[in-house]
Amino acid sequence: MPRDHLVLVGLMGAGKSSVGRRCAELLGRPFVDTDELVVAMAGIPFDDLWAAEGESGFRARERAAVADATASPVPLVIACGGGAVLDPDNRRALRARGFVVWLAASPTVLASRLAGDDSRPLLAGGDRATTLTRLADSRAAAYEAAADATVATDGRTVDAVAASVLEEFESCDA
Repeated sequence: MPRDHLVLVGLMGAGKSSVGRRCAELLGRPFVDTDELVVAMAGIPFDDLWAAEGESGFRARERAAVADATASPVPLVIACGGGAVLDPDNRRALRARGFVVWLAASPTVLASRLAGDDSRPLLAGGDRATTLTRLADSRAAAYEAAADATVATDGRTVDAVAASVLEEFESCDA
């Protein structure tokens, strides 16, 4: 099975959606955000979905969204939700059908980027930098296991990060 898709993983705020959209534009490919796909498939807003089903329900739907996206016969640029790589089935599907790039950023930079964003339930009610440090520490092994390449995003523009991602992608045998 070919590894046609370009897949972006990383913590919330790392730039997966904005960099993914830019890469899709440059490659002339469709862009898919798995979080948006989950909401579309559920037919209800994210906040309502999270409130009704919690993280476990969201993750089950996310697994279906990853499976759908990676099964596409059309080469895509896929931005995965920050926790998608925690699921071994997702990691297998992403690696089997895509070239996976981990967009890495420091928790301090992520907290700054997410300042004022109240749409992230995992950041509710606490110090964002502390929560992001905990998430980074607990997810690093999963990101590393999923990724074919890592691109740092701290202090870089969307265009600069997209250029680095595409350089990695074009150097692979995708």
